[in-house]
Amino acid sequence: MYSEELFKISKENMPGGVSSPVRAYKPYPFFAKQASGSKITDIDGKTYIDHCLGYGPLILGHANPKIVEAITDQAQKGTLYGVPTENEIKLSQEIINRVPCADMVRFCNSGTEATMSAIRLARGYTGRDKIVKFEGTYHGAHDYVLVKSGSGAATHPDSKGIPESTTQNTLSVPFNDEEALKELIEEEGNNIACIIMEVVMGNVGCIKPKKGYLDFIRKLTIDYGIILIFDEVITGFRLSSGGAQEYFGVTPDICTFAKILGGGLPIGAIAGKQKIMELFAPNGPVYQAGTFSGNPLSIRAGITALEQLDKSFYDTLNKKGNLLRLRLKDNIEDLGLNLQVNGIGSMFQIYFNPEPVTNYTEAKKSDSDLFTDYFHELLKNGVFIAPSQFECCFLSGAHSDEDLEKTSYAIEKSLKTIYQK
Repeated sequence: MYSEELFKISKENMPGGVSSPVRAYKPYPFFAKQASGSKITDIDGKTYIDHCLGYGPLILGHANPKIVEAITDQAQKGTLYGVPTENEIKLSQEIINRVPCADMVRFCNSGTEATMSAIRLARGYTGRDKIVKFEGTYHGAHDYVLVKSGSGAATHPDSKGIPESTTQNTLSVPFNDEEALKELIEEEGNNIACIIMEVVMGNVGCIKPKKGYLDFIRKLTIDYGIILIFDEVITGFRLSSGGAQEYFGVTPDICTFAKILGGGLPIGAIAGKQKIMELFAPNGPVYQAGTFSGNPLSIRAGITALEQLDKSFYDTLNKKGNLLRLRLKDNIEDLGLNLQVNGIGSMFQIYFNPEPVTNYTEAKKSDSDLFTDYFHELLKNGVFIAPSQFECCFLSGAHSDEDLEKTSYAIEKSLKTIYQK
């Protein structure tokens, strides 16, 4: 069967025909058949250079041979035990060795679960109720943080089913705006348990913090006794061995991981300072649990993934990212277009916007209809990216120089086509 037919059937079985809303796009999404390295092949027989990469986790590319071997071996030994394993210690120690803020680690099953638990931990530690997030940042699909979120929520109304009383303690301010945050903290600081932030906004495209912004936030949180949480679900183990906190040289109190940490399998983790982490049950009064937490397959895949992510890997990958962004800027300039190329390391996105994009409000001014045309033209030209202006594109270690050349050419060709319509 072909993707069009499968989508008709899937809409009868699943809401919207998909398991996550951003995967649905008109007229229908392609259905994957298989993937390897930098390529993904659909059931219709077309192969694409993949810059979606599962929305970020696949930093080593699809079906990394070492990970496939590791999880095959683990599956033969058992997929779930319900008791601790030595490999959990091994992966937690690897995280502690790499990540500046990590004294201890608690494993869970997703980024959503990690951020939810981190916020609960911060509230338990401080005894305060309010939290601060930034407009356009996405911290998972739990109730407390679905307030002015990015990603799929940036293109849909705020979710029904969440009582106003649930979000009355969630305060939101613009990203990269020191004055707005300072004013809020001066007013509410003694009631705020934590500030949770994507260090690089990866769910409204790709937006970096301005120079000095992270240091400003770190000082402000220390002054007011506020827990600083870095949501590194996307940036964790992507920008550097120790994540964005190592890359930018600013250490939070708690951080959250998922995506890359699982080596292509579901996982989540909360890491942080021992005096805070010790509050998790069974040691302390902050409850957090999960049947599949520390799942043997995900843990084994995570160990095998991190073993391959050394300094040389990041040096090479980030150079590829810089090269691709330079090519895209040159192509856009040659075409006489006024578009924005944002990115850092192996992350990138083109905004259909004549003005620089440094926060959610500016990102929302981008032309989403043009982006949709661009997305479909890229598919025709053999390149797959996330089907939303408010997502990020990625590179993996499996992307070759030839892949980058083909991607650059496909983007140039696609832009020519949509602006000639």
